[in-house]
Parts: sequence; C-alpha cells; structure tokens
Amino acid sequence: MRTVLALQHLAFEDLGYFNEIFIRYGYHVHTVEVPVISLENIDPLAADVWVILGGPIGVYETDSYPFLTQELELIEKRLAAGKPTLGICLGCQLIAKALGAEVYPATTKELGWETIQLTAAGQNSCLAALGEEEPVLHWHGDTFDLPKGAVLLAATQLIPNQAFSWGTHALGLQFHIEITAIGMERWLVGHRAEIGHTPGISIPQLRAATLQQAGKLQQRGSKLLDSWLKTQHLPAAN
Repeated sequence: MRTVLALQHLAFEDLGYFNEIFIRYGYHVHTVEVPVISLENIDPLAADVWVILGGPIGVYETDSYPFLTQELELIEKRLAAGKPTLGICLGCQLIAKALGAEVYPATTKELGWETIQLTAAGQNSCLAALGEEEPVLHWHGDTFDLPKGAVLLAATQLIPNQAFSWGTHALGLQFHIEITAIGMERWLVGHRAEIGHTPGISIPQLRAATLQQAGKLQQRGSKLLDSWLKTQHLPAAN
C-alpha cells in the first residue's frame, strides 16, 4: 500500500480534505505531531509522499523550537533523494530553507481569502487547476527567497513568492488549499489572538468568506492534488 506521511505542527492545522482524497486513492496516511513526537526514528525516504503542514511559528525560530533543526535535516535528505514532497505554508517555507533559501518576516501579513496570479510556468503546472478568478486562503506573516533552481509558479501583489516547484518532485504552496469549512471553525478559535491583531480582519468575516469559498476551493484543490500525484507517477490506485 502506498503511504503518506503528514508532518503536523499544530493539532487543528491538519490535512483537511486531503486526508479523504489520499484514503480514497488507496494510501495509508500516517500523521506525525512534530513538536511532541521524536523524529529520530523517521526514515525520510520511506513514505511515498510527504505533506509538510502549516503552523504559526517561524522557520528561523530554532532556539525556541529545536525540533525544527531535525525536521529540516530530514527534509533535506528527502529532497536530495528526489522523493515527492508537498509543503503548505510553514511546510513551504521549510522546503525553501532546506534548499538553502532565506525565510524571514514579510513586511505585511496576508490573512484571508484572496486570489493569486499564476506565472507562465504556473499556468502550465498542476496549479492551473486553481485558476486566477477564485481565491485561496492566505494565512502567513513570513515569506522566503526563491531557492536556487526553483521555478516560481504563483504570486500576489503583496508577497511575490507564493508557490514554487523544485525539480519534478517538490512543490511549495505558501497559501492553504486544504482547508474545510469545519476546519476553519477550529482555526477561528485557535488563532483568535492573531485574528484580533490583524487590521481589517474579523472572525465573522472569515467565517462568511469560508462558507462561500471552501467548497469551490476543495473542487479546485482536489484537481491540483490529483494532477501533482500523476506527475509523481502516483495516481489513484483505483
């Protein structure tokens, strides 16, 4: 059976509807809570797919969160071996750092539903499934330099580096496409303080936008995931 390893940094920032897709495609999904589970016995090459999830910490906060150092080492080994790896938000930034790029606080926070602009390369990649007319969920205060050898796939007006590929096997998404309306309710509780300190954003506003957009994003995001898995020669088992 094919396997997916999800590296999870926060209990409520999970695979979202991706979990159902992987199971339907015949994968066994194993989730590791990175902050509380030892990473010493994890083989970075064992799983068919890695999905590195988000979280409210910075890649550069290794003094406060020592597990980040070991996590980065595992990611470096996996990328060097050419194993399929998808990073979302913090996961995207971890991939960038593992590839030698700098990660740092952005000049502005992106929080809420906004569209992205696809580059020419993005329009010819799995990101074409997202399009540019409908929004995705942004929830990040950090950004990164584009790693050497990476291809920029998407941008926004506020933060230019939003998605990239590296080789044929690594994909980083600064934004969230895995979110569900139910999952957002957990985010609205868990991230209450951050929302309250972000001008122009409110919990009722985020809830209403999510109810309007999450279902449409799930349709587009499912196509993206399916397309990406096929590029890894890992289509649905059925």
